[in-house]
Amino acid sequence: MLAASHCRFAAVRDTFHEASERLGYDMWGLLQNGPQEALNLTETTQPVLLTASVALWRAWENARGAQPIIMAGHSLGEFSALVCAGALSFTDALELVRRRGEFMQTAVPVGQGAMAAVLGLDDSIINDLCAQVSAGHDGNVSAVNFNSPGQVVIAGHSAAVEVAGALLKEAGAKRVQALPVSAPFHTSLMRPAGDKLQGAITDIHIHPPRIPVVHNVNAMTETDPEKIRALLVEQIYSPVQWTACMAAIRAAGVEDIVECGPGKVLTGLARRIDKSFQCHTLEDPDAFETCVAAFK
Repeated sequence: MLAASHCRFAAVRDTFHEASERLGYDMWGLLQNGPQEALNLTETTQPVLLTASVALWRAWENARGAQPIIMAGHSLGEFSALVCAGALSFTDALELVRRRGEFMQTAVPVGQGAMAAVLGLDDSIINDLCAQVSAGHDGNVSAVNFNSPGQVVIAGHSAAVEVAGALLKEAGAKRVQALPVSAPFHTSLMRPAGDKLQGAITDIHIHPPRIPVVHNVNAMTETDPEKIRALLVEQIYSPVQWTACMAAIRAAGVEDIVECGPGKVLTGLARRIDKSFQCHTLEDPDAFETCVAAFK
């Protein structure tokens, strides 16, 4: 998440204040002081992540940082990208992702779903083995995050994920690591959450984005607000095609990437996907100011 020192930027302070007013709790205080149990709740985590990314984007704009030619966001980050691109209002997105978190949390009872990261195995082998397990009697499991070559996340029913993990290790995976999450995100088990999100997003006004946004579901950009609406619903129960998204960004002529959000996970993935990318983060105020100066 954002460091306490980020509050020296007026845009960061103002954005967190706006989010706190909208959602009815001190978001900056929760982010900095916890309790961690509250932050880990999906309906809290999602608005906090959205707010952090939008806050940094607004600070970037205030500092007259260069305008990107294209944007993308991983999973929840797609909502952040659409806000920054002018397709969604920040306040609408806040309420939407809060409810999205609630819908995802309740779609599968706690303990019945799981996710695991698989390292060092081809996508095709992972897909085939997950299909074999799902055809058995252990429940459903599938690849849900294609994060980079050799780094894929699987998810589904807990027993199925466990069986698939063992088979993937036997097939040569360097590592299969259970993830500390509360639900099997981006699987078909999330369809009930998608149905509820469909109802929640119906009255949300969506504009054509000012900056193209690459969507997780199909690694393509879209200008039609109704198609964007449908893609945001579909995303909740569909795999995140992040490797393909980054390939689309590279095909658009992008050489430099700025990660506009807390941390540097996506920077690491970008380097694994295409070593020609020049990657930059805004993870601390010094890095922020260095990056802004480099792209003015």
